[in-house]
Amino acid sequence: MDHYQQLDPDPGEVLDAECVVSEDVLVKAFALGPGAELEPHDHPDSTNVFHVVEGAVTVRQDGEEAVVEAPGVVHHDRGVPHGARNDTEAVAVFTASLCPMPG
Repeated sequence: MDHYQQLDPDPGEVLDAECVVSEDVLVKAFALGPGAELEPHDHPDSTNVFHVVEGAVTVRQDGEEAVVEAPGVVHHDRGVPHGARNDTEAVAVFTASLCPMPG
């Protein structure tokens, strides 16, 4: 089921929904309105993979930035600071898969 299709953020707004929650993985969908930003953060005990499914996202990773368009995948190693920003005028959507499930 495409949980992200239910998310409709306003400009500057970040909305999220849990898609899969199990003992070993968490998958969340994030919808970023125009100009919205998911602030940089890290997951010391989990690998994180972004899958850009709609639009384009400026991905920040360990101080570097790159635009990733759908369909696109970005791998974040454990403990590496990462975030995302929508620099476009359209909604951008990506999923974030964390494995193992954060404690």
